[in-house]
Order: sequence, then structure tokens, then C-alpha cells
Amino acid sequence: MAVRGTTGALPLVEEKLRVAKRQVSTGKVRVRSVVDTVEELVRETLVEEKVEVTRVPINEVVTKIPSVRTESGVVIVPIVEEILVVEKRLLLKEEVHIHRHASQETVEVPVTLRKQRAVVERLDANGQTLSEEAEQ
Repeated sequence: MAVRGTTGALPLVEEKLRVAKRQVSTGKVRVRSVVDTVEELVRETLVEEKVEVTRVPINEVVTKIPSVRTESGVVIVPIVEEILVVEKRLLLKEEVHIHRHASQETVEVPVTLRKQRAVVERLDANGQTLSEEAEQ
């Protein structure tokens, strides 16, 4: 029976939620690189120049040293010598004529090219490799 005018304490219950997280390993991934080699033929044109040197005797008295010059694709290098006379004169002793001859040759040379690719392996929590079927 309740008595009027008296207040009684009514107990209340309250629940509290506490959330915690922990890390759980479910698997691992290993990445390694693999180098593959491929043989390929390289085609390139090579140019070869040969030089022919010809000595041309001149034996002509000159007043100054001639300069190096090019005539019809030939480089001419004057060679002078001082000779003793009653006075000094320049004698064009000879010229060196340099002829260029060019030739071309196409060659094929095998070369090794390296290509790198990544291999990804999935591992379970124990470090064991998972099969490809299990991944898909």
C-alpha cells in the first residue's frame, strides 16, 4: 500500500557501451620483382669514313704561309720550309691533300633487353602462400 505524500526512491538501471578495437592479421601480401630477358635484333646503318693522304710536291717560293683550305671536298694543308739564301724566303715545299671516302653498311646485332614485372603473392595469417583459386 502506498502512502500519499511520501516519496520513495525508485532504483534505475543504466547500461553503458564500451567499444574497443584490436588488430587481427587475416593475411599478408608479398611483392617481388622478376627480370625477364628478351632477345631482339637491332638494325642500324653504320657510316665509315676513310681518309686518303696524298703528298703533292710544289717547291714554289711564297711570301707568306698559305692557310689551310678546302677545294672540291679535299682539305689542303700547306707545308712550308725556310731555306737559307742571301735572304730568307718561304718555299711552299708540298701540300698534303686529304680525300674522304664514305661507305655505309647495315648491320644486325642481337641485344639482350631486360623487362621487369611484379609478382604479387597473397599469404595467409601463418605466412603460407594462398593459391590463385582461393584469391578469385
